[in-house]
Amino acid sequence: MNRTFVESLTLIDTTFWIVCFWWMHRISSRQDAMLNELREQAHRIEKLSKAEHDLVKDLHPKVHKIEANVDEVATAVRTDQDAIS
Repeated sequence: MNRTFVESLTLIDTTFWIVCFWWMHRISSRQDAMLNELREQAHRIEKLSKAEHDLVKDLHPKVHKIEANVDEVATAVRTDQDAIS
């Protein structure tokens, strides 16, 4: 083969390698940015979940008290209705 042809192929090959490495670096940078965003989102979700858990834990005893009061009122209403009938 002609020496200039081989040198031109070598130059083209080297250029393609440089472009390929640049492209892979660009993809890697985007993936890192996406992973950081997902990590931040996971922390926000975890924080909200903990706040929700604390809220439910705080409301849980109060719900039972409300249910007991509703049962008492329902019983009183039934008694009043039976007395009226």
